[in-house]
Amino acid sequence: MALPRAAVIGAGSSGIAGLKTLVDAGIDVVCYEKSDRVGGNWAYRNPNGMSAAYRSLHINTSRNRMAYRDFPMPADYPAFPHHSQIKDYFDSYVDHFDLRHRIRFGCGVRSTRKLPEGGWEVTDEGGGVEQYDALVVANGHHWDPRWPEPAFPGSDVFTGRQMHAHSYDEPEEFVGKDVVVLGMGNSAMDIATELSWTPGNVYLAMRRGAYIVPKYVAGKPLDDLTPEWLTRLIARLPFKVRQLMNRKVFDRYMGDMQDYGLPKPDHKLLEAHPTISDLILSRITHGRVVPKPQISHLTEDEVHFTDGTSVHADAVIYGTGYQVSFPFFDEDFLSAPDNVLPLFRRVFHPAIEGVFFLALLQPLGATMPLAEAQGKWIGDYLRGRYLLPPHSAMLADIEHDRQQMRKRYVASKRHTMQVDYDDYLFELKRERRRGAQRT
Repeated sequence: MALPRAAVIGAGSSGIAGLKTLVDAGIDVVCYEKSDRVGGNWAYRNPNGMSAAYRSLHINTSRNRMAYRDFPMPADYPAFPHHSQIKDYFDSYVDHFDLRHRIRFGCGVRSTRKLPEGGWEVTDEGGGVEQYDALVVANGHHWDPRWPEPAFPGSDVFTGRQMHAHSYDEPEEFVGKDVVVLGMGNSAMDIATELSWTPGNVYLAMRRGAYIVPKYVAGKPLDDLTPEWLTRLIARLPFKVRQLMNRKVFDRYMGDMQDYGLPKPDHKLLEAHPTISDLILSRITHGRVVPKPQISHLTEDEVHFTDGTSVHADAVIYGTGYQVSFPFFDEDFLSAPDNVLPLFRRVFHPAIEGVFFLALLQPLGATMPLAEAQGKWIGDYLRGRYLLPPHSAMLADIEHDRQQMRKRYVASKRHTMQVDYDDYLFELKRERRRGAQRT
């Protein structure tokens, strides 16, 4: 049969994985990239303005866990490489598999249109128009900053600097400044830690408590503590059993978060995306980062908190996450209000044929191997080796997934597309086998 022609939007860590897997499947595929380089979020000071990488950034998932399954990271890389090493790794990946000539650099997608007879019309930012049978969306979801909603009272009269964590680069610009960092995620913790080494005061404000998980436990990366076969076995256990096992390990090595001056979490371990840091607790116990509750309001040069206290501030950095957006789709046609986009297993849209999403998920682990597995799944579908379940079954599966997330996770825009790394890979492999049988 004649194989379809596909377009991939984005040459970040997920887009290049999708590009490679579709090439392996024999699909004629083109990748559109707004920037002049691959790497997306990991390309420090990316000229497309979409990278959130800061100068000192290191990965918080171990090297082995993060690497593509068919292209290991160099053995001389540290367990948690610097962003520059990750960028070099992506370049090596693209060149090793001879993908670079398939990427149209400096060629962002301005708009897309679903054609009445099937397929897609893609218009690039230079005005070029081409048609494709399939559209693979890999534009990422850590580039469009989400600011506090609504804005804190007084933010319009505050004379200091207000910025999103997405724009943070290096600590020198805050030397001698009093800074309030808002958020309990990895970026907020990293920024607060880094600023704590400079003269000035650093305050870490958060709406709720968080469990701070170290990168290393017992001399090994936490996510590489058990062999892969055992990890797969543990993933098959009921969630409550795994939660109890993780809590025992956490209590042994970390203890009670309140002992560090942090608020008590209003949820149990693994019921929110974990925050990973080896240093933030040390900086708190040394008095260099002062925990604070949620911001209540701002005045001209002060930040006030919900416990009635206030501090002088020269800057407020909002680590309030990102919104999922697709600037190349008409918002009425396809969008993700409140970061919600119902998809079958986070890839297939149940109502729009021929569009697929890569790594539009938030795993307890790295996205790269998941994007790689998703790309293989899409390749199977485009070659006719995989058949989707009936529409009603897809909708039921999507609803079941939504209900499971509601039961487990704290209600938040951060937890609208959460998955467990090992669970997801296991279920994806099983669904691919089912789809092969359906064909």
